[in-house]
Amino acid sequence: MNFLRKISVTVLVFLCFSPVHAQQQKLVFCTQWLPQAQFAGYYVAKDKGFYKQVGLDVEILHPSATVNAAAFLKAGKADVISLFLTTGINNRQKGLDLVNIAQVSQHSAIMFVSLKINGINELSKFNGKKIGIWLSGFDEVPKALVKKNHLGVEWVPIQSTVSLFMRGGIDIMTVMYYNEYDQVYLSGVNRNEINTFFMSDYGFDVPEDGLYVLRQTASSKKEALKAFVEATLKGWAYAALNKEYTINLVIKLMNEAQVPATRAHQKWMLDKILEMQDIKGKGVRTTELNPEDFRKAIDIMQNHYNAEFNFDYNDFFQPALSLKTQ
Repeated sequence: MNFLRKISVTVLVFLCFSPVHAQQQKLVFCTQWLPQAQFAGYYVAKDKGFYKQVGLDVEILHPSATVNAAAFLKAGKADVISLFLTTGINNRQKGLDLVNIAQVSQHSAIMFVSLKINGINELSKFNGKKIGIWLSGFDEVPKALVKKNHLGVEWVPIQSTVSLFMRGGIDIMTVMYYNEYDQVYLSGVNRNEINTFFMSDYGFDVPEDGLYVLRQTASSKKEALKAFVEATLKGWAYAALNKEYTINLVIKLMNEAQVPATRAHQKWMLDKILEMQDIKGKGVRTTELNPEDFRKAIDIMQNHYNAEFNFDYNDFFQPALSLKTQ
């Protein structure tokens, strides 16, 4: 009997102090858009238990199509958010004391599209035309490109569909290569019927998705943020090698959020998002923000807003991971 009692006590102690039952640290992450394959790595890291394995209880939130994720950070509703680099810089300049802890994307996927039938096949023909631009932000680079080329256009606020473009309500639409560009194709327009204007082809290849936190959070939750980034990278790596599982998971989450979803489009998105993360030829390590990219983004923002941005690279980029040991 004493022997059995000792075994029971040992099992109880093991259960109470084993990693599986250890108290998880709560961390709230907010994406910058509705559920879709753009954020597949985070979904996979949560679904496969990668966050739990590093002691984190991660909740993933999504803003509406008309709300910027920075509002969640400012209101204390999220610990970590995803933003475009230019959007992060813009919010910092406006007084939100945030820092970039990981630059996940390394390239720009923003582009303009027009239908060839309308004859808008070069930037000079943008003059006098209506261009659709998103209500929820991400507009800094497209507007900077238009301003640099001295084009007179009418900006028309749009949400997350291509319907206004397809109906002829706008002449040109701002799209993401991994998202709305493919939606236009899936709506019945062949790719050879579309004019494409990639920001990267005009000197505006500014990295996009990065992870941001308040400076205070970067200091007070340093270990948790390091664990979050490590587990997230593991999620992205798993997603790249297990695309069928990943797309199934994304579709499931989109259905739960009542967001329209098609398998073909989400597969396209996942493939293109992974391409945007490629560091080949960038001269950086994974999740590192290239100083040249930062300066390029600052120049774009200063020219766009006719203002000085009074913070430097080392103040803005404070990596959660030790880049020296990657």
